[in-house]
Amino acid sequence: MANTFKILTRDVAPASSGTPETIYTVQSGSTIVVLGLTLCNVHTAQVTGTVQVVSTTTQTSQTQNTTAHIAKSMPIAVGQTVDVIINKIILNVGDIIKVDCSVADKLSVTFNYMEIT
Repeated sequence: MANTFKILTRDVAPASSGTPETIYTVQSGSTIVVLGLTLCNVHTAQVTGTVQVVSTTTQTSQTQNTTAHIAKSMPIAVGQTVDVIINKIILNVGDIIKVDCSVADKLSVTFNYMEIT
């Protein structure tokens, strides 16, 4: 199995406030370890940010399609960068990371992960 460290950046997100934007979807044949996710407010006023994990992982006793909030309506001051994920999270095929903001196109996103293939 190969372990590859990767970074994904988004200059501004989401395209529409109130509609969480998909930042990453785990591809077939991969498992990822989320190492970090930061949000930076690039607006001229405070905004709130939300980060969700949408899990499509099947558990042994039941099938779960669950959306969990890593951060919900977190206030982010002008120019502030916030580390949202500071503990590792394991994501499997089909799992999704989404970001939303109270104002469209005002959060800059940096997503670091290790891909196991």
